[in-house]
Amino acid sequence: MSIDQSTAAKVAKLARIKVDEDALPALAAEFNTILGFIEQLNEVDVEGVEPMVSVTPMRLKRRADGVTDGNQQAKVLSNAPDAREGFFAVPKVVE
Repeated sequence: MSIDQSTAAKVAKLARIKVDEDALPALAAEFNTILGFIEQLNEVDVEGVEPMVSVTPMRLKRRADGVTDGNQQAKVLSNAPDAREGFFAVPKVVE
């Protein structure tokens, strides 16, 4: 797949990036370089390779998945600008 200047301009517009007309050829060339690199990555045989977190073997720390209330209502509400009856108080936004 090749990106031409009109496609590069459309991508820049969709990304809401202002690109001058004289910079479009360089942007299209950069897109083509990126697509070429992606094509190279697609050529790599990854059949049977397990997904990794890092290049060195490691296991992520795990914890028990238990539901708790945190028991910190007073600490949480101490940060609120307005708290009433154990809840955050906010202004009414629906008329």
